[in-house]
Amino acid sequence: MDLSRDDLLGVYRRMRTIRAFEEKLQELVAAGKVGGFMHLYVGEEAVAVGVCTHLGDADYVGSTHRGHGHCIAKGVDVKAMIAELLARRTGTNRGKGGSMHIADVDKGMLGANGIVGGGIPLVTGAALSAQVLGKPNVAVGFFGDGATNQGQFHESLTMASNWGLPAVYVCENNGFGEFTPTEFAVPVKDIADRAAAYGMRAEIADGMDFFDVYEKAGRAIELARRGEGPTLLECKTYRFAGHYVGDPTPYRNKEEVEDWIQNRDPLDLFESKATEAGVLAADDLRTVDGEVDQLLREAVAEAEQAPKPEPADVLTDVYVRY
Repeated sequence: MDLSRDDLLGVYRRMRTIRAFEEKLQELVAAGKVGGFMHLYVGEEAVAVGVCTHLGDADYVGSTHRGHGHCIAKGVDVKAMIAELLARRTGTNRGKGGSMHIADVDKGMLGANGIVGGGIPLVTGAALSAQVLGKPNVAVGFFGDGATNQGQFHESLTMASNWGLPAVYVCENNGFGEFTPTEFAVPVKDIADRAAAYGMRAEIADGMDFFDVYEKAGRAIELARRGEGPTLLECKTYRFAGHYVGDPTPYRNKEEVEDWIQNRDPLDLFESKATEAGVLAADDLRTVDGEVDQLLREAVAEAEQAPKPEPADVLTDVYVRY
């Protein structure tokens, strides 16, 4: 492992920030301060952070409707994200994007996406641009198991493999496409097996274990940077909440959910491994917990005081001006 103590503290901070962000968002929804569907990333933190720890601002990420974790892992400002969700002009997208359209191109975040699989062709195009321009950038697309049945998944992976694009396709297989168990809709046990049809390499990672994701994502990203083509990385993970905030989850077994939460929480697993190895102390992590909680309190307070968009703002940011 090439991560220092400070690196590992940074990893934990990002995972804890994602968890705290989503928990705070759930509170805001319950209080009626945030409207619309919210798709929480709780339980999947190790995937976003395990992958994005290898990326810089010049690398690209395409996200999903469950995109808050990807944004935070890629370095998007947390306070600006809260402001965006509260529809304030200080938000990442001036309060006009909301949960499923958060983007920050300066950070390489091409955006969350309300279309299932919609980010996959975007990162394929970004990877093509890097190749054509001769830049060492990598494009990473996050998507769920349900997206692997979409046409743009197959078209994009075919193109990426044919042209040897510097892309990594990360399938967050959390066991459910909305309310449907994956095995009801996907005819293979491992989605990674689909890579063979495109002549593409594949890896399977334990999506609850940061260290496993970090190792396998790092290998795929390094190969892409060296011009050795794309990888399909399947991360077996689990969302602790329902498909959306308020989902009563009648399609899930309560004992199964509780078992994942109690025994497979990615933050707990990270803490156990890091402290047992003697690299981090529990007190270090509790300090981070307090700092993250303070950050979220400040973010909400500042966003609530920020101005809302004006009616005339609807006409701005519609077209790109070159």
